[in-house]
Amino acid sequence: MKKEQVEILGFVPQKEIVYNKLLPYADKLHRESNDILAQIKGNLGRAVQLRELWPGVLLWTRKLSTYLRLYGRKFSKEDHVLFIKLLYELVTIPKLDISMMQSFARLLINLLKKKELLSRDDLELPWRPLYDLYESILYSKTEHLGLNWFPNSVENVLKTLVKSCRLYFPESATQEMLDEWRPLLCPFDVTMQKAISYFELFLPTIMPPEQHHKGFKLWFDEMMDLWVSVQNLPAWEGNLVNIFARLANDNIGYVNWDPYIPKIFTRVLRSFNLPVGTSQMIVPRYLSNSYDIGHVVLWISSMLGGPQNQVQKQLNGLFSSIASFYHPSNNGRWLMKLMKLLQRLPASVVRRLHRERYKKPCWITPVPASHRLTDQDVTDFVESMKQPVLMAMFSKTGSMDAAQALQNLALMRPELVIPPVLEKTYPAMETLTEPHQLTATLSCMIGMARSLLSGGRHYPEGPAHVLPLLMRALPGVDPNDFSKCMFIATFTTLVPLVDCSSALHEKNDLTEMVRELCSASAEFEDFVLQFMDRCFALIDSSTLEQTREETETEKMTHLESLVELVSSKILSNTIFTMFSKLIIRNVALEKVFNFATTNIFETRVAGRMVADMCRATAKCHPAESLRLFVPHCCNAITHLTANEDVSNEEELDKELLWNLQLLSEVSRVDGEKLLPYRTQLVQILQLTLRLRCKQGYSLACNLLHHILRSTALTYPTDYCSVPGGFNRPLQEYLPIKDWGRPGDLWNLEIQWHVPSAEETAFVFYVLDLLLQPELQRLQKYAQGEQDMSRDDVLQSLFIVQHCLLGAGSMLPPLDGRTVTGLVPSMVSLEETKLYIGVDYDESRENYREAICKVMRQLLHYILEHSEDDTKSLFAIIKIISDLMHFRGSHKHEFDSRWKSFTLVKKSMENRLHGKKQHIRALLIDRVLLQHEMRKLLVEGCEYKTVHRDLLRDLLRLSTSTYSQVRSKAQNVLFTALGTYNFCCRDITPRVLELLEPTRTDVTQQQFKGALYCLLGNHCGVCLANLHDWDCIAQTWPSIVRSGLSSAMSLEKPSIVRLFDDLADKVHRQYETIGIDFTVPESAVLLGRHITDSSQPTPHIGTPTEQELEQGLALQQDKNHEAHHSFVNMLSCVIRPWKFEHIAIGFLSLLLRDDYPLPAPAVLFFVQSLNHDALVVRKMAIAAMAGILKQLKRPRKKIPVSPCDISGVTEPEGLVAGDKPGNDWLQYHGDSLPNTQQDWDNFCFVEKTHWGYYCWPKNLMVYAPAAEQPKDLSAENMNERERVIYDHFTEPMFIKQLIEFLSLEDRKGKDKFNPRRFCLFKGLFRNYSDAFLPVLKPHMERLANDSHESTQRCVAEIIAGLVRGSKHWSFSKVETLWKFLIPLMRTALSNITVETYADWGTCVATACESRDPRKLHWLFEMLMECPLSGEGGSFVDACHLYVLQGGLAQQEWRVPELLHRLLSYLEPKLTQVYKNVRERIGSVLTYIFMIDVTLPHTLPTKSPHIAEFTERILSQLKPLIEGDEEIQNHVVEENGVGEQDERTQAIRLLKTVLKWLMASAGRSFSTPVPQQLQLLPLLFKIAPVENDDSYDELKRDAKMCLSLMSQGLLYPEQIPTVLKVLHEIAGSSSWHARFSVLTYLQIMVFYNLFTILSNEQAVQDVRALVIRLLEDEQLEVREMAATTLSGFLQCNFLAMDASMQTHFEALCKTRLPKKRKRDSVVDTIPSVDLVRRHAGVLGLSACILSSPYDVPTWMPQLLMDLSAHLNDTQPIEMTVKKTLSNFRRTHHDNWLEHKQQFTDDQLVVLTDLLVSPCYYA
Repeated sequence: MKKEQVEILGFVPQKEIVYNKLLPYADKLHRESNDILAQIKGNLGRAVQLRELWPGVLLWTRKLSTYLRLYGRKFSKEDHVLFIKLLYELVTIPKLDISMMQSFARLLINLLKKKELLSRDDLELPWRPLYDLYESILYSKTEHLGLNWFPNSVENVLKTLVKSCRLYFPESATQEMLDEWRPLLCPFDVTMQKAISYFELFLPTIMPPEQHHKGFKLWFDEMMDLWVSVQNLPAWEGNLVNIFARLANDNIGYVNWDPYIPKIFTRVLRSFNLPVGTSQMIVPRYLSNSYDIGHVVLWISSMLGGPQNQVQKQLNGLFSSIASFYHPSNNGRWLMKLMKLLQRLPASVVRRLHRERYKKPCWITPVPASHRLTDQDVTDFVESMKQPVLMAMFSKTGSMDAAQALQNLALMRPELVIPPVLEKTYPAMETLTEPHQLTATLSCMIGMARSLLSGGRHYPEGPAHVLPLLMRALPGVDPNDFSKCMFIATFTTLVPLVDCSSALHEKNDLTEMVRELCSASAEFEDFVLQFMDRCFALIDSSTLEQTREETETEKMTHLESLVELVSSKILSNTIFTMFSKLIIRNVALEKVFNFATTNIFETRVAGRMVADMCRATAKCHPAESLRLFVPHCCNAITHLTANEDVSNEEELDKELLWNLQLLSEVSRVDGEKLLPYRTQLVQILQLTLRLRCKQGYSLACNLLHHILRSTALTYPTDYCSVPGGFNRPLQEYLPIKDWGRPGDLWNLEIQWHVPSAEETAFVFYVLDLLLQPELQRLQKYAQGEQDMSRDDVLQSLFIVQHCLLGAGSMLPPLDGRTVTGLVPSMVSLEETKLYIGVDYDESRENYREAICKVMRQLLHYILEHSEDDTKSLFAIIKIISDLMHFRGSHKHEFDSRWKSFTLVKKSMENRLHGKKQHIRALLIDRVLLQHEMRKLLVEGCEYKTVHRDLLRDLLRLSTSTYSQVRSKAQNVLFTALGTYNFCCRDITPRVLELLEPTRTDVTQQQFKGALYCLLGNHCGVCLANLHDWDCIAQTWPSIVRSGLSSAMSLEKPSIVRLFDDLADKVHRQYETIGIDFTVPESAVLLGRHITDSSQPTPHIGTPTEQELEQGLALQQDKNHEAHHSFVNMLSCVIRPWKFEHIAIGFLSLLLRDDYPLPAPAVLFFVQSLNHDALVVRKMAIAAMAGILKQLKRPRKKIPVSPCDISGVTEPEGLVAGDKPGNDWLQYHGDSLPNTQQDWDNFCFVEKTHWGYYCWPKNLMVYAPAAEQPKDLSAENMNERERVIYDHFTEPMFIKQLIEFLSLEDRKGKDKFNPRRFCLFKGLFRNYSDAFLPVLKPHMERLANDSHESTQRCVAEIIAGLVRGSKHWSFSKVETLWKFLIPLMRTALSNITVETYADWGTCVATACESRDPRKLHWLFEMLMECPLSGEGGSFVDACHLYVLQGGLAQQEWRVPELLHRLLSYLEPKLTQVYKNVRERIGSVLTYIFMIDVTLPHTLPTKSPHIAEFTERILSQLKPLIEGDEEIQNHVVEENGVGEQDERTQAIRLLKTVLKWLMASAGRSFSTPVPQQLQLLPLLFKIAPVENDDSYDELKRDAKMCLSLMSQGLLYPEQIPTVLKVLHEIAGSSSWHARFSVLTYLQIMVFYNLFTILSNEQAVQDVRALVIRLLEDEQLEVREMAATTLSGFLQCNFLAMDASMQTHFEALCKTRLPKKRKRDSVVDTIPSVDLVRRHAGVLGLSACILSSPYDVPTWMPQLLMDLSAHLNDTQPIEMTVKKTLSNFRRTHHDNWLEHKQQFTDDQLVVLTDLLVSPCYYA
């Protein structure tokens, strides 16, 4: 085959779609595909050389993607590379129209998809063009100003594109990327997120091992150190995890992960955010930034295996620590994540196994043998997952996740996974009380069906379970329980139901297992018959009651009938699939026949089910079934219609209808089997098609449709699971061996039904006989020569429609002249014809054209004379739709079949072996879908005159009187508009005519219809928003002008709503349309290569020189033309319209960054700023900001060398942080630019991140003022700038504007508005201080008014002023600040609750990305004693807030200010007021944020936490040393003189707590050593009980402890933490000892694997807990027991012999005898009692540590425990509690757990657990 194919094609195809070879006309496809490919290459190459991006290149790239869908990558490697290079050039054309870019990108992704086809040697793609494209779109500087409109999908498309391309980046790329993005790595800045996400997206990780030193080795250590040292989960940490996961997956065996494994698992466990302990606070940021499970899973599965297989040990630990969370009784928001982990991990391991063992080797480096997964590794992995998966089967979120996990685990180790599930399935099938158990187990069984059946060497006993399961599922065939039906259907598709028992006698070479199966298979027949009985019973019970049947309305009113219909549909589907799979012996056939013919069913529900059963039997055994059914039905019908009157009756006999229905279903079989009965069938049709009763003739039409369809279509006729069927003798073929067997793709032996000459003749005979007369009658009626009633017309239309549906595939498509002149193009725009297995017979009449002609006449007649005959109109619309598109199958049917195909494929596929090992029926289905796809691919059809006529008719219908007719016609119209090339340009003007204000004859219905036509439906074309200048230039002005039309009335809410929807849709879907269609030379060159390539040789040669010149000229024309249409469009929009809102909306969409607006439009927007309507004003403000950006003068930049400025040479290697080399960037109070000369000599660097991590290759800064363009003055303005200048210097205009801006919009909801800020920033940036004189008085007035909206307005103006003054000269800036400083002082003294956030935003916005030395006036003003206390505590807090806003923006560049602020705040830390304390806490966080411990980072010059903590601790001494309880008895008074040290210390502590809480979620690294110094104090204060009535101090202390215990610890910090805890555990306060335990629980769980990797630490923790078990305080002892059981449960500590003996020894401590009751009661428990209690508690902890199972040591411990049931209190209490908890948690599965105990133990236990009877 291969050789012949290569000869025909002339090349070796890269990878074609295999299913094409199985089509019945496969031999024609090679030539066809070569023709199409030659066409594509010729035209695509030509279009590129002619530089015709639209329509040429766009159309032919679309054809290329269609080619990919039809044939796969069926071209030579050279062509493949050429196509990719060409598209890469096209995608990266700068300023390319965005929608074109997306369509090129999608095609490019598709071409790059199969990475094994092209190696890195075949293809190399540069990375920079992609980066520039990505940067310009995702980080667009102008999008937020409305100068660019990008679709939402663009981000995902670009990401996928980069992912596909990064494989082919050159080897030098990694280093270049690091140089490009390292300078952005400043952790305090947003650029950090950007840089890391760029690394995640772009860094190539697939390289041959010899290039690794140029690949990941350049960055691995650096990023890994960064990841390990970050403690507080910033947003970019997730991106780092994604990089590592990808790296691990691509380089298994080449990266050594061992040193990091405990850290990795600790962080993974933390990212699940599981609840631990009692009262736990979760930092909100942990929830939002947690890791993506998909990547975590990939990472873990890639690290498995290897010599030590360390990861498996940790994975066991991970699952045993979270296993109990999977138990169905637990639920929470964390559950979804855990389930995802469960579902994806096995899938990921299966993928890896497939890659290592089964995948075809290709150029990508294989996994080295030392690191492949061994069988033992796989077994260990499955074992570790089994427990949690079996628990998760019954989870609250449903069993789907567990089912998928089990499906994948069963592929790897069926013998480990299937038995435990079967053990749960059998009892579940018996039980009646727990239905959820059944659904869960069955859905899991369905997933594992193939693994169960194929058995294999590991699990040979699998198949034996099939029959018992099937027999038990039989009771499930009832309408209320579909899961069982699904189950039966799945198994019957996989198992051929053949009785093989006779093989036992005939063959003697069978294995034991096969013999058992053979004898069991004798039950199949029994199963089939029982199943049929169940079905019959079901059908009997589901007939619609007779009463309802008689009312025969179109719409059944009752809900029940709907329910019944739905259930009958599902059931009949199941029954149908089953019956067509069952190998029905004659017994069964007879049985069905008798059942169907002895009863008469109504045709709706039961009838449909029975008919489906009969259809299934007929499909299986066409010949025998037809022999039984056809004569019977025909006789019955002939007999019943013998009487003349029958044909005129309105209501027909039930029996007649039933027989018709039965006949129409049975006739849906293989066409050639029908031919013998043709005379009978045609006779019946002639009898029944003219029946008067609608139900009667519609059934007859169905029969007609089915007969035609069966004979005319191409389809496969068998779906058995092996080719050749099962009817062969058992000697040569034993079906048992085929259980669950995949079909063999290479010899499927599909039996196709291809219409023979005889069948074709029969089809046309039927059409001549039945269709011809109907068409003649309708034509006469349409010409007014003959009268017909409406019912008659409808009946005729029905017949026409069914003929068309039945024989559609035989009728050639409509043809005729092409409509030309719609678009100018120098490239051929022809359509490609596909062969679909039918040779059209030209000699016969083309009924499609005949129908078309008659339908158009009839339509016009009906619209003229009886427009209210809507039923006929519906029928005509349907017929028109089929005339255009129907060639044997409908698009929506195809889509749903494609969907269900993928679903079934997913649920039954074998991911481990891959290679399309699906069952045969599925493969056949896929081939059929491939055939249907060829029929349906009609995109890009030529638009012919026939189509134009039909579309115009549809348009007429879409604007007719009745709304239902309109909406049906519109749907057909939208589909058609998407099918034919450029037809929208032809139709749009006709729609717009109806909106013209000059026309007076338009009705409201037409007007509304036209608007709907513009709006489009949700998936089709939207005419109002075509991506094409010519169309927009027509539609938008028309929409706005239609406001003047006489048919337009705003009284009708529907019309108002329509206009809103239209405007809304245009806004949502508009994407900036390209104006610049330039094609670069590099692309043109590639186009030439394509036209010069051979195999197949392009059918059009290279264009001539003259054509090339013409192309270039056309391209430039196209650019100019686009400009002109753009300008005209604007000019025609600016008219006074009633629809100003829509108009200004459309206009603002037209702003763009590459072409400034014409002056009249600018004028329009400026005037709209003072429009009466708020919406218009808002849009005008946004648009003005954009216009000012367009008018911005470019500034000159020059490169500088940082070393020259600082005079320090850069150190070798990576050094980040505050280093001598970047000291000049920081704020130094003694050298600020205070004079003109300093200002000019300073080198200002505006962006905050430059210089922190490393310097960029070229540091660009603004050139000195002398070289910059001059400020705008009246002489050198252009017209647009002039317009703005004139208005904004006009005092009245400004007064009005400010009034509008200081109005309230929505009370209490308003915030600082960035749009207005952008407007002012633009004004001051472009015109420097020209407008200040007019604005000053207004600003002063506003600042003095303390109202919320006026304050907000002045804040917006000030922020705009400060940011706009970036390039002003020194003198202007100085005068500006002289005016601003007093103004801001006034405003800040008037600050209120409503406005403090706005002032904060104002200052933060003003300082953002500005060199702090430029703003020194502002900082100095803000730093003047913020806590003056003048305006009360509130104003102080607000001042701090505003200051914090400014300093936070400056990050690491203002250490001096931070030191000043800290020394100012420190004496004030003992503030009385709570709000000031909280604010100070937050400010401290920002002050110390810069003090981080990150790798390669020098200590900061900003304040250090360590020094601060020391100073604080010395002030807190009185609290630490004192022993008495710390109360919050501070008198909240300021005037009582100086309080004592102790109260001062308490206040200080309060502030410190606020600081600790605020910094928990914000800083990058946690200052653990400093926190430890405060721990003892916190433990002393924190309350033990959960009670909210505590004072602030205690609540805060408790919260701090909770947050600190969750912190991530470095391995070296663990011993110190434990040391401190040990010390506190010896403290005298039992509260502290109690809190140590709660702290320990959380700390250990949140750092589980890190602590486990340190043996000494584990011993310490264990010793600490066991020591506290013997504490004198009862509460502490009990808490210790709880802690211990928690540690045992998450496998942190193991239950070993030493522990057990220790507790048993403690239990045996003798208690002293009770003394006689003296007057003194003995209150202090003796030491012995405590020890004995400790022993009992220890045992109880061990028992409670496994709540859901019974380990081997458990029974003995329970016996030990029961001995203490009668001890003194508190022991007795403990024992009782333990036993009741044991009973509660083990109650569910007691039957299983019972087996672990001996009989004697059970007797004791039962006594203990069952409470004594009262009446004994």
